[in-house]
Amino acid sequence: MDTSSTRRPAGVRAYRALRKKSGIERSPHVPAGSTALDSNAIGCGAREGHVLRKRVRRIHRIESFELESGEVLRDVEQAYHLDGKLNEDRDNAVVIFHALTGSADAVGDWWSDVLGPGRAVDTERYAIVCANFVGSCYGSTGPSDPARRPFPRVTTRDLARLVRELIDHLGIRRVRLATGGSLGGMVALEWAASYPELTDRTVVFAAPASHTAAAIGWSHIQRRMIEAAGDTGLEIARMVAMMTYRTAGEFQDRFGRDRNGNGSFSVESYLSRHGEKLLARFDADSYLTLLETMDAHDVGKGRGGAEAVLRPVGDRLIGVGIPGDLLYREEDVLEWVRLAGATYRQVHSKRGHDGFLLEPDQVGPILTEALGAADVPAPIAQIAGGRSR
Repeated sequence: MDTSSTRRPAGVRAYRALRKKSGIERSPHVPAGSTALDSNAIGCGAREGHVLRKRVRRIHRIESFELESGEVLRDVEQAYHLDGKLNEDRDNAVVIFHALTGSADAVGDWWSDVLGPGRAVDTERYAIVCANFVGSCYGSTGPSDPARRPFPRVTTRDLARLVRELIDHLGIRRVRLATGGSLGGMVALEWAASYPELTDRTVVFAAPASHTAAAIGWSHIQRRMIEAAGDTGLEIARMVAMMTYRTAGEFQDRFGRDRNGNGSFSVESYLSRHGEKLLARFDADSYLTLLETMDAHDVGKGRGGAEAVLRPVGDRLIGVGIPGDLLYREEDVLEWVRLAGATYRQVHSKRGHDGFLLEPDQVGPILTEALGAADVPAPIAQIAGGRSR
């Protein structure tokens, strides 16, 4: 067993001790034997007065799954959505991976501007599969279930393998496109490295080949906040995260020095509102678990490095950087794109890292290009060691 993969930061241990001491429990476990799940029966968003979308999702069950650490998860449940229909040959699938606090509802929620009928990834033509990551709390097995604590460390490689189990369960023979951003982009990169025989193209938005020192530092700060203040710490952690997801330019243009009626700055209420919204819909234990997942991310680990594992699939990879991204710099994406000999694209957004979620007019054409459709984006400059048109 690789003990470096199972060591849990002090903040995680301390926060869970705090929950146990205070009697805080949340999130009823999904009933055994269920085959479908609505948004009110999941671990996230269980707070009074917070109603989530009611869109029935499916559950894939795995009797046992050995994690990269050597630990075994039993009776694993993955919540997922399948939008569109698989064709007779089951070779028209598109796999979507969500970000840190995202859900399986990519089509109905967080990427609805680029996925769905008549969208860049058209559900009249493709079957879109999106699973909620194990370790999260939107219906999949995770630490929001008290019986699952302490929850083992789950890596991006584990998450890719778990989704592969789902793809096999669905009888999918070919994945036309795999894509995601941020944490989802890290899992997409692991997917490309692990299953080249299955996947035509992979698009990775705003994600590095291995988690950077600065990003690990931001994770550490957020963990310490949750350790110190429990659920209130989750609100504050979200506020800190928002400062890395957006840019100083956006904040200045949007808020400047404007004040609210009570005298507080507008930017303060904006950040507080985002913290409150996350607390209402997400689970602090899941947040800690997935922060660890990102910190442990290293696609080249045990494979001879990033170049050795990505170069063989470089002609099927598109890396997308966001100039001005404060969390994962454009240079972090360019580094692995050059090593892989992959294609490079950009999303330009004053909103920074969140541009992959908030700029559908730029994201859509990149996905269309990857699927081989006619609407190809305008060329950008060639980069050394990579491909561009």
